[in-house]
Amino acid sequence: MERHDGAPGWGFTHTQYSADHGERGATRRAGALLSARPLPQNQHIMGWGAENPEPAPGRYDFEVLDERVALMRATGATPVLTLCAAPDWMKGGRPGRTDWSRLETAPDPRHYADFARLAGVIAQRYPDIRHFLVWNELKGFYDEDRRRWDYEGYTRLYNLVHAELKRRNPRNLVGGPYAVVDHDPPAEDAADRSRELRGPWGELDQRSADVIRYWNAHKAGADFVVVDGSSYTREGHRAIPDEFAATEKFADVTRWVRSVTGLPVWWAEWYVEPPAEDDRPGGRDGWGEGHRTAVQATAMMRLAESGASAAFYWNPQRTGKACPGCLWRSTHLRDGGGELPMAGLLSRFAREFPPGTAFRPVAVTCGSGDRVEALADEAAVLVVNTECRPVAARVDGQALSLAPYEVRWLTRP
Repeated sequence: MERHDGAPGWGFTHTQYSADHGERGATRRAGALLSARPLPQNQHIMGWGAENPEPAPGRYDFEVLDERVALMRATGATPVLTLCAAPDWMKGGRPGRTDWSRLETAPDPRHYADFARLAGVIAQRYPDIRHFLVWNELKGFYDEDRRRWDYEGYTRLYNLVHAELKRRNPRNLVGGPYAVVDHDPPAEDAADRSRELRGPWGELDQRSADVIRYWNAHKAGADFVVVDGSSYTREGHRAIPDEFAATEKFADVTRWVRSVTGLPVWWAEWYVEPPAEDDRPGGRDGWGEGHRTAVQATAMMRLAESGASAAFYWNPQRTGKACPGCLWRSTHLRDGGGELPMAGLLSRFAREFPPGTAFRPVAVTCGSGDRVEALADEAAVLVVNTECRPVAARVDGQALSLAPYEVRWLTRP
């Protein structure tokens, strides 16, 4: 990873449930976990655990957002704010009311300046926060008639927010467009192939590329560029050629986005588990924890080796015992707050491979038909068995017997 003037590196995003509420002992354990190896933490200003910050013009409610920011501060995080969503009165609703079903509606263009002003008020309220992401996945900006993103409207909003944040403090770091880099299966007909980017994993959706190119050409300024995406296809949710090899998309997209913008690349979210279809088992409920962690580790390898400057894991915390892919056991359980496998991977990866890591070659040999992934710097090696069976391998001169989907760290002499 490459750092841009203090850019975060590896971190996670808070969602509806986090470590700031629940059983007292559990919240203490979760807080201790986060404090032991602090990671950058991202929070939205409305939704995903935060209330409406301005229910009516000039009437603010920051109580819940204050709690999340306090958690980030107390646990030693580098705090990041995603400036999304917008109060209802900015999108046609009645002042004083919040309709959460319209959370993902974009502000009316007549209220772009109001949203920018709100962003400035929030930045002023938390003067220690320096990193700001403008909006989320262009929510509400899709033009159904033209069957493309309204990147002109988004960029107008972005430029107003950027100007306001820089006016409040020139040291504030601002990025966008937080575009979803979707893709489709590889095109069989050459005429259908993406003119921007393609690989064994598929073809970049041209609409996503158009967002990034327009925003880059018309933005007032930016300190980094923000994207998110998955390793499975936009339709059908297929991981091509398989769930491990499909993660190469993350590296290819990172390099392409940097070549287009010349900016440090931030991944606000990344996903490897196809969602469940038609109420059938799937997604986080369909993969075992070992399988999930192995694929996530491989995805993080691709992000790191391609030079992503920041990557935030979307933490899907729940209130019950079952919490696939979560970072800690729910703090709503009396014995909750303890570390889960993804937290161990994320924190160890951040420690071993921080921004600016100089990666080194590593020799890997294994049996025919087996695949073992490895990433190394001068001090550590991360090894992943991508098979659902035990594999014997030699990695960096060491003979290893790897369990199915095992993720193992080695120390270099």
